[in-house]
This record gives sequence, C-alpha cells and structure tokens, in this order.
Amino acid sequence: MGNVLILAEHRQGAVRDITFEMLAAASGVARDLGGEVVVLLPGSGLDDLAAQIAAYGVKVLVVDDPLLANFNAEKYQLVLGAAIDAYKPSLVMVGHTAQGVDLAPALAVEKDLPFVADVIGLAVEGGVLKATRQLYSGKVNAQVAFKPAETCLVTVREAAFEALEPPGGGAVEKIECPLKEDIAYRQFVEYIEAEVGDVDITQSEILVAVGRGLREEKNMPLVEELAAVIKADLCGSRAAVDAGWLPHDRQVGTSGKTVKPKLYLAVGISGAFQHVAGMKGAKAVVAINKDPDAPIFNVAHYAIVDDLLKVVPKLTEKLKELKG
Repeated sequence: MGNVLILAEHRQGAVRDITFEMLAAASGVARDLGGEVVVLLPGSGLDDLAAQIAAYGVKVLVVDDPLLANFNAEKYQLVLGAAIDAYKPSLVMVGHTAQGVDLAPALAVEKDLPFVADVIGLAVEGGVLKATRQLYSGKVNAQVAFKPAETCLVTVREAAFEALEPPGGGAVEKIECPLKEDIAYRQFVEYIEAEVGDVDITQSEILVAVGRGLREEKNMPLVEELAAVIKADLCGSRAAVDAGWLPHDRQVGTSGKTVKPKLYLAVGISGAFQHVAGMKGAKAVVAINKDPDAPIFNVAHYAIVDDLLKVVPKLTEKLKELKG
C-alpha cells in the first residue's frame, strides 16, 4: 500500500516527456504515502525504453507483446486494469494527453476509481491525498480531496512538473500480458506525423510569443524586429494564430505545441491556462502586458507592466545598443 503506479507514455520509439514529469511528481507523494514509485510500460520491443525509465531509480513493469505495438486505449485499459488489480497502488497517474484522455475516464468507470483530471499538483496532507487543478481558465487553483478508496486515479497536465535528473539504481521486471487476443473492432491504422513548418518551435532555444495584446497585424514588424535582434523564433497564442498573424505550426498551448526554450518572451499574452500549459517548461519567462493582473505574470520570472507598443521598440533599441 502507498505505492504510486505511473503509466509510461511513448511514441515512435521514444519515451514522452510527460512520463519523466510524472516521475518527478510521484516521488514525494509515494514517500508521504509510505510506498514507492512503480512504472507500467506496455508495448513491444521495450528494452531500451525500460532501461531509460529505470535510470530514474524506479521499478519498471514491462508488458512486452506484439499486440501492444501501437497504442490502443482498450488494450491499454485492460493492461493497466490488470496491474491495478495485482499491485493495488494507492495512486495511478496517467498523462493528460490525447492517449490519457482516451484511456483514463473509461478506466475510472470500469474500476469505480475516484478520478481527478488535468491535475497540476499533488500532495498528501494528514494522510489524505489531494490534487490541485485549475478552474475558470486558470484564474483559480482548486485543491480537491479524494473520497476514501483503495486506489485513486489522476491525469497529469503536461509541463506541470519539471523532470529531474535520473539518479540511477532502478530495476526492470517483465510481467505477463493479460491480453490474449487482438481487439478486432478497434484497430490502429497509421501514425501521421504533424507537419512541421520552416521552424520547429519545439526545438527553439529562444522564443518571442505574441498574443491578442498586439492588437493588429500591422504591429507584427515590431516583434519580428525584436526576435531578429535576439535571434529568436516567433510563436504565439491561439488568438494570434486565429487572427492569421502566424501559421498554426507556431501556436503554443494545449491545442498547439509544447515548448521548453531557455528564454520565452511573452508579448501581449494574457496567460490563459491553455497557453501556459504549452510554455510552462521554459527556463526563463519574460512577460510584457499592460494588465497587472494578467495570469501570465503568475509564471513569469520577469514582468514588464506597460503597453507593449511602447516597450517593444525601446527594448529592441536597447538590445541593439548592447549588441554594438
């Protein structure tokens, strides 16, 4: 009892970042519950992935079977459900991703598990497990307690936790696959990679992001010049993309891309949780917004409260001077 079971997520032969973020979140919870962190890794040909996850000092339960070569929510639900029955963890963590959203609610209904979706925080207070999630577009953080149950289930928002460096010392254990035959009525057809434009912002080290606060497309040259001076790539919020200022492959957020640059300069972005979810992993965030109560300032390391149309030209000029 007290163990935390994480469903590892991988795609195209690579472990996804959400897996390592959940490992970071789970370590403190497992300690406070008096248990350990265990990772369930379903799939096919998993030796390298299992070793990569085990390096984080956890036990990895590998379910290696050709029937699990590609993600199928119903197959994964069967595998994860069997692991819950066998190991009886206190908490099960699944990524709040396309895969997790497809899988977790059905599993919660099947197993009658207390379920909280899209959590950004986990804690144990007085022996009671509590989860934090956001309401009203990120304006309110709500901490909720689970009803008494042997096992609870959460989906974890991407980039809500920062992955740690692997300490090593884990172990890998192969377990039998409970799936004995294929599921004929739901089949994997093909994986279609999203198109990447002239710039892949997920790989950018410096990003200048624009939002609705830019007001009009005619003001885009202001941020383009700033981006050129600091050798940054341009990206934006959904509002900027919907307005046609930037192509869709430059959108950051839950309906766009998740980025983790060294520097993220948010210009005229209010900071709705859908956007913040996509850039929260940035090492340094600088925000320019004339609204002192803009949610973006909750995640910014540096804040400039003023009209961006005044600030950006002066900032660009100063940077040019510094660069000689």
